[in-house]
Amino acid sequence: MTHEWGSMAKRRLTMETMPTHLIEALKVTLALQPADETQKMAQREIINDVHRALEARRQRIVVSQTSVSAVKWAAILLQGLCALVAIAMVHCDNRLTCAIALAIFAIGIAVSVLLIAAYSRPFTGEISVGPQLIQQVIATEPPDGSP
Repeated sequence: MTHEWGSMAKRRLTMETMPTHLIEALKVTLALQPADETQKMAQREIINDVHRALEARRQRIVVSQTSVSAVKWAAILLQGLCALVAIAMVHCDNRLTCAIALAIFAIGIAVSVLLIAAYSRPFTGEISVGPQLIQQVIATEPPDGSP
């Protein structure tokens, strides 16, 4: 889990990298011959859970590969600049209100840019998403496989 998370942080994990443990679990489950309806239902649930785990992994990989493009950065900065110019034009007759309004809006732009930059790479940095929650779920599973 930690190795895969590190690969996502470095944007090296791709869809071609198959999770062997999940594929093996799916093969073993499909190879089982259920004796009654209860076992068939349990087999279907296990298969559905493995498919959900594979889909969640796929979504994490997709998120790790995405980024904020230069066009989006240019658009947000240009929009902020235009708003600052408009504020300055509206308050040009009073320097104090102009300075206050520009400072408040500039702080808002700076915070927005910081948040976009911080969340553009969700698997790295100080406010990153880590594997701790998934590791806790794995750790709470009973070792014998019973519910």
